[in-house]
Amino acid sequence: MTTQPSLWSNRWVRLPLGFAATSLASLLAFYAGHDIAEMAFGKSTAEASAVTADAPFEIVAALNPANPAMAAKPAAAVVAPPADSPFVVKSILPINEPIKFGKFYWDETRAPATGPLVVTVDLTARVISVFRDGHEIGAAAILKGYGDKPTPTGVFPITEKDADHISNIYDAPMPHMMRLTNDGVAIHGSKVQLGYATNGCVGVPDDFAAKLFKVANLGDKVIITDGKKMSVGDPILAGEHAS
Repeated sequence: MTTQPSLWSNRWVRLPLGFAATSLASLLAFYAGHDIAEMAFGKSTAEASAVTADAPFEIVAALNPANPAMAAKPAAAVVAPPADSPFVVKSILPINEPIKFGKFYWDETRAPATGPLVVTVDLTARVISVFRDGHEIGAAAILKGYGDKPTPTGVFPITEKDADHISNIYDAPMPHMMRLTNDGVAIHGSKVQLGYATNGCVGVPDDFAAKLFKVANLGDKVIITDGKKMSVGDPILAGEHAS
């Protein structure tokens, strides 16, 4: 551990007056920048934001007026796909009530027979939706993981499919398994009932799992969020994922 020398130690007393004046000027400049950041970010984040190169463009420019290299670093914008993209919601199933455990809906008549498939999972609502070319073709209640085995959030491609998979970790059947992560998280058929949970997987009714398994391909993306809702016109995938 290091300690700072006392301001009144002999070492500081012997410093040239010019160096001390320079240090005082730098200190005043730091606190001026600190005040600017505090006004922009609030007191709780001012200390972290005042000197970072990743701060918003206007703040970096104000704090570093003589450093155009830092000032020319605006935050990256998320580009939404066009309205006719297969990754924009074009229609949703006419479900007018909460989806009960064990129940699901499947109707492909509003969607083209082929097209990019995207699966969304909302952990808060405990619902999975399947979109083909932007049209919702399936929805079901899910089981999810809790405690020290939570279901992760993020965008995951389907990396493996196995209709008769047996978990080598829990020695349990995982019918119509569609793997999402290397550490065992997958979508698979489950006994979807109140009071049940998974070890991090997305459990869906067996018949729903069979239907999804049939239409899903390796590489199709599964988006797991915790409370994100979508309606017609909203992007399902955006930016680098919408490809």
